[in-house]
Amino acid sequence: MADFRSDTVTQPSVAMKQRMLNAALGDDVFNDDPTTLELQHYAADMLGFEAALFAPSGTQTNLIAMMSHCQRGDEAIVGQQWHTYKWEGGGMAVLGSIQPQPLELQSDGTLALSDIAAAIKPDDPHFARTRLIVIENSVGGKVLPLGYMRDVAALAKDKGLACHIDGARLMNAAVALAPQHNLTPQKMARELCKGYDSVSLCLSKGLGCPVGSLLLGSHAFIARAKRVRKMLGGGMRQTGMLAAAGLYALENNINRLADDHANCRRLADGLTHLAQQLPALQGKLTALPVQTNILFTDVELQLAEKLLPYLAERGIKLTGSNYQSVNGSIKRLRWVCHLDISREDVDQALQHISAFAAEVN
Repeated sequence: MADFRSDTVTQPSVAMKQRMLNAALGDDVFNDDPTTLELQHYAADMLGFEAALFAPSGTQTNLIAMMSHCQRGDEAIVGQQWHTYKWEGGGMAVLGSIQPQPLELQSDGTLALSDIAAAIKPDDPHFARTRLIVIENSVGGKVLPLGYMRDVAALAKDKGLACHIDGARLMNAAVALAPQHNLTPQKMARELCKGYDSVSLCLSKGLGCPVGSLLLGSHAFIARAKRVRKMLGGGMRQTGMLAAAGLYALENNINRLADDHANCRRLADGLTHLAQQLPALQGKLTALPVQTNILFTDVELQLAEKLLPYLAERGIKLTGSNYQSVNGSIKRLRWVCHLDISREDVDQALQHISAFAAEVN
């Protein structure tokens, strides 16, 4: 079976499980779980922040961040496709009483600096008070470049606003950008975070942990965040078993993300080749450009309705959504490569699609 649905489906390796079993434990609510403290210090040092906080999920660390930066009635500028706005149950509004100001994304995944500036409200009681700019990197597999990240941080500082990175896949972005800047992925990630007040880093996506996310910021910010985490029910006890997985991941699973990116490009190239060569797929399947570990393919709707069950019967799992394009209804399939997807899995998926095309032709 090859599960391409998400990099959240990864299973902890034997070595990671061993670290979890051997972890020294304490009570994290009393701030004395030694392994959790080690993870928080390790991550803060790596990314250039004063402190960090371990929490169950990226959704929670994002919400904790926004509630720590903003008060009731404040506003956060977000992207319309940001996870913080679209995919987290409206938590910033429902639980934080924070008004989101969503902006349209550009084709490269960025928010136009002019749009951000124009969305900042004047100091007027008619408006919610703009307090925060949220950026996501990577977003839908697209990487926001270092220069852009610095420009957003500078804009926030100039306007007196806080700025937060939803870095669920920050390390994927860092691995993709590192060769351009002659840096290690770890140092690249640190550069991407410079100038930002906080960042949320998922451990349970490409890094391969079973559970967990980190929120990083200043000592004062993390002190506020701990209070918010408690209110949201995220105060846990012997978290060291989970934190140990996070430590193993940060020490061992960052550089290997390049393998996932390579597999994703191989998949995209293979699908493009098949779509060009096989009559059943010509004009009906398009692989979109790949930058990291996520590939989207647009498939003609009737073809997709046959393809998805065919692949599912052969153990290949995907997610997809219907879209209306200028050429009619399509299904956009999402393929996510991760540490449990091998090069052989990619090649086998391509073989199945080739066989499918031969059958339906």
